[in-house]
Amino acid sequence: MRFLADEDVPLASIRRLRAAGYDVASIIEDSPGAKDESVLARAHAEQRVILTFDRDYGELIYRRRLPVPVGVAYFRFAPATPKEPAELFLDLLQRRRIALEGQFTVIGRGWLRQRPLPQKP
Repeated sequence: MRFLADEDVPLASIRRLRAAGYDVASIIEDSPGAKDESVLARAHAEQRVILTFDRDYGELIYRRRLPVPVGVAYFRFAPATPKEPAELFLDLLQRRRIALEGQFTVIGRGWLRQRPLPQKP
């Protein structure tokens, strides 16, 4: 599984995910200041799941019908430490084995909610 970490994902979490063997591209490293629309287009083109703390992706995908990425993982909490998002995410991927493809996944501490992404035309 390939990921695209939005600009708001802490570098410590990005590094932790990479250390666990995941392919993680990073907006903060590659193209800081990129607009959400271009992040979405990149995730779609590169077939990556977006990792973000930005709730605007729901609006862009469901209302504005912009290109649909493989999946979105929206962290809905303020991280206590820079590594917390990665640790929580790794737990979901490795221990709970959730499926992210085709899903808009909202992640909180101790809960998650998933909604199917719109079908690609």
